[in-house]
Amino acid sequence: MATWRCVKQCGACCNLDPAERPDLGLYLSAPELDLYLSLVGENGWCVNFDAETRECRIYADRPRFCRVETDIFQEMYRIEAHEVNEFAIACCQEQIEGVYGDRSLEMIRFDQAVGI
Repeated sequence: MATWRCVKQCGACCNLDPAERPDLGLYLSAPELDLYLSLVGENGWCVNFDAETRECRIYADRPRFCRVETDIFQEMYRIEAHEVNEFAIACCQEQIEGVYGDRSLEMIRFDQAVGI
């Protein structure tokens, strides 16, 4: 069975372009939406994403909506705990495909890391 994990130096989730995520208001509170929008920098990338190292500068202190954790996903997306793993994998694949492409090195690395 595939198991979700974050793949270092991917950064696809750091592409925050609100135009690509029109449903933000459905799962973020008003203060979280304001925070999210304040993090959107040049070309839609998070201001905390280091493009050179391809890592988050505030990973340990990242906002709640940047965390893949069962309780957060249950609350934000209204899914059951047993669905979180599969849902997180699908979210990452969709985001990686949108940012880098479905045959990108990032997609290959992600699929290998999660066991697909």
